Amino acid sequence: MSDTKLIAPADAGAPLLFDTPALLTALDARLTATDAKGLRAETVKFLSEQREMALPQIVADFETHPRSAEATVQAYANMTDGLVCAVFHVATTRLHPVQPRTAAENISVLAVGGYGRAEMAPFSDVDLLFLTPYKITAWAESVIESMLYMLWDLKLKVGHSSRTVDDCLRLGREDITIRTALLENRPICGDAPLAEKLDQTLRNDLFKSTGPEFIEAKLAERAERHRRQGGQRYVLEPNVKEGKGGLRDLQTLYWIAKYIHGVNDTADLVGLGVFTVEEFRAFQQAEDFLWAVRCHLHLIANRASDQLSFDAQVEVARRMGFSDMAGRRGVEVFMQHYFRHATQVGEVTRIFLTVLEQQHAKPAPVLKRLFRRRRPLMAPFIDDIGRINISDRDAFLSDPLNFLRIFEEALRTGMLIHPDAMRLISANLRRIDDKMREDKEAARIFLDLLLKHGNPERALRRMNEMGVLAAFIPEFEPIVAMMQFNMYHSYTVDEHTIQVISTLAQIERSELTEDLPLSSHILDEGVNRRVLYVALLLHDIGKGRPEDHSILGAKISRKVAPRLGLNAEDCETVEWLIRNHLLMSDVAQKRDLSDPRTIREFAKQVKNRKRLDLLTVLTVCDIRGVGPNVWNNWKASLLRRLHSETARALEHGLEAVNRAQRSDAAKKALREALADWDAKDLRAELARHYDPYWQGLTTGTHADLAKLLRGLGDDEIRIDLHPDPDHDATRASFALGDHPGIFSRLAGALALVGANVVDARTYTSKDGYATAVFWIQDAEGHPYEASRLPRLRKMIERTLKGEVVARDALKDRDKLKKREREFKFPTHVTIDNEGSDIYTIVEVDTRDRPGLLYDLTRALAASNIYIASAVIATYGAQVVDTFYVKDMFGLKLHSKSRQEALEKRLREAITRGAERAAEQS
Repeated sequence: MSDTKLIAPADAGAPLLFDTPALLTALDARLTATDAKGLRAETVKFLSEQREMALPQIVADFETHPRSAEATVQAYANMTDGLVCAVFHVATTRLHPVQPRTAAENISVLAVGGYGRAEMAPFSDVDLLFLTPYKITAWAESVIESMLYMLWDLKLKVGHSSRTVDDCLRLGREDITIRTALLENRPICGDAPLAEKLDQTLRNDLFKSTGPEFIEAKLAERAERHRRQGGQRYVLEPNVKEGKGGLRDLQTLYWIAKYIHGVNDTADLVGLGVFTVEEFRAFQQAEDFLWAVRCHLHLIANRASDQLSFDAQVEVARRMGFSDMAGRRGVEVFMQHYFRHATQVGEVTRIFLTVLEQQHAKPAPVLKRLFRRRRPLMAPFIDDIGRINISDRDAFLSDPLNFLRIFEEALRTGMLIHPDAMRLISANLRRIDDKMREDKEAARIFLDLLLKHGNPERALRRMNEMGVLAAFIPEFEPIVAMMQFNMYHSYTVDEHTIQVISTLAQIERSELTEDLPLSSHILDEGVNRRVLYVALLLHDIGKGRPEDHSILGAKISRKVAPRLGLNAEDCETVEWLIRNHLLMSDVAQKRDLSDPRTIREFAKQVKNRKRLDLLTVLTVCDIRGVGPNVWNNWKASLLRRLHSETARALEHGLEAVNRAQRSDAAKKALREALADWDAKDLRAELARHYDPYWQGLTTGTHADLAKLLRGLGDDEIRIDLHPDPDHDATRASFALGDHPGIFSRLAGALALVGANVVDARTYTSKDGYATAVFWIQDAEGHPYEASRLPRLRKMIERTLKGEVVARDALKDRDKLKKREREFKFPTHVTIDNEGSDIYTIVEVDTRDRPGLLYDLTRALAASNIYIASAVIATYGAQVVDTFYVKDMFGLKLHSKSRQEALEKRLREAITRGAERAAEQS
């Protein structure tokens, strides 16, 4: 094996260089074969050896600067250049030597695309253009074919085209993608004058006259790419290359710059006045960081991979040296860096593209400008071709309130902000100081941005991206681009905050009246809007610290709310809302609302109707702002019910919420629903159930269960599967003879058919029958389609009859998806005897998996615990299962030793199940 290999240059931090001349000399010395097959085999063997020596050196060097990949991507390109030059050398001097060559037999090999920029990740494609002066000769065809076979044998993923200069010009005119690839061409080997001719021809005959057309095409392409990637910069698993704020956005900027200005380096844009020095530095830092992430992704997957999936995020964070901090995992710190760079990419490209748009835009027709009705701008702001600009730089900077006024003007007029104004603001954020933050006029302007113009999210998002929001409210800065490593939150904390405020504004604009009738009604009736908007702005401001974010956020609001001009009473309400912003959601989703004690305790905490209404709207906005598919009819119905019953308790007194009243009303409703029943059968049905049965189910469900129970045999099992739109689920009702562990058997049967249980109730009748109702969804979180119900019923029946043993059958199915394995949630078990009058509440908060509910209910059954109801709240990969239980004598679990033994058994069931799932995954 030759000693030829990568060598580190003298300059520290510069890319490793592949010594191509030495490589060619060593290769010539190794080639002994005289036939074409032998020569190719020797070439591939030698180059493979060199590549296998080079790759570990590049990786080892990358590990010394894991957050910076500039040198690494160049090193991969340098190595690839050496390999391409080597196979070209063998093809033209050994396999197909021609002496002397005619002019027609010249050939130039050029890198195009990303390889043309000399930027390559470990598994990037090698895109080559074989350029000939005229129609491809037989000799050129043989050279190209031999080169490709050798490159493929080297296991390189090669994309290639063979064209003349005229072909390139014609195809470049017809196809923007081809034109873009040609824009980035870089000669590697072969005839240099021919490559130079291509460059001159493209520049003079194509690029010069088609600048606006190219810009328009690339911007349209960018918009479509963003749409395909979800349209959001802050998606849970971003694509580093194609996503919004990713590498392709920076490349688009480079393409346009090169096309319009002819630059070969983005650094040249500073001299042209397109970028300031600071903007170019931000461009470089973002590009370097994103390339580092992409290189790590390739190395982890051992293939081309650009999706920053959950499991990859943890490993990339580790490789880049991000470690856990107080209250935050290393992966969350890493993703905050990622999203801040993605935001910076957005700002830099927005400024650049807006400048270009203005340079190449046609002026609005005179008549259109004359008749366009636009409110006049306040000084020192001017209309600069439809965008707000600054007429007097010194006048603007002399009054820091202008840093807020410009956003107010943008909302008032509907105009966008000029990039020159953006730059001035971003470069002078230090002028937003404590004096300005305490200014009453500043507070008025900011509150007007929230309250007055109808679309506060537009101003807040722009203020946040430009750094103004964090400068004006420094307490907001830590949550900017803060990612929460779970599957529940789709956005960073700051973007979530803007989303919830956007939801409130949409309700106020009457855009969600049909979806959110209760919240719309509350706002129509009138609430303190100032309190509501400020509470939403600050509700998650305490995240990312070890303390409970609700408590810390409430403390922070004591400082921020007075600065924003709120009076003492409003400040107190804001603080209460933030401290309790999860209360209503938790009660609605984790507690049995049919238990009167639940309503009474919640009403005690809320105290009055004003707070109830404010908390309801805040909770709805908060849940809807978590992600696009989190809000559903089930959550809406729970919150409506909790609001309605609490309002009644606050109006008529807490004692108005009692079991007897509810039972009487439910029985009366069932009499009406079963009016056609024989009087004797109806009396029997009304007499056979205890009070909790009447309080926990709707009249429709009572009627269906009555039909299942009517004439039921001791060994018979009856099932009814029914769509329940109010729950966004399928309702599975069961009637059968009662026996210990029935809830667990039913849970096992449903787990086997892949059903996710979202809520459940089980009751024992006075005459020894069990009635159970489970609300289930499919794997996608939707009700089962009608066509799937017969198979679902058959599988459930087989399991309940013992033909399938759930414990055994679940072993192969109870596993975690690869991308979800890195989610870690500590297990919490709480046993509460105060939250219900007649039940002990057992709450288990842990990592979700397919067989968890079955494991927990088996553990409860093994402890001789009767389960009356189960409330299941799922938050991505985390789940809170709440069980309302009694012991075998119908009593609460008062014994401390009994509680400790039960907690131990539940934890053991979770641990064993998690280990089993890990083995299966």
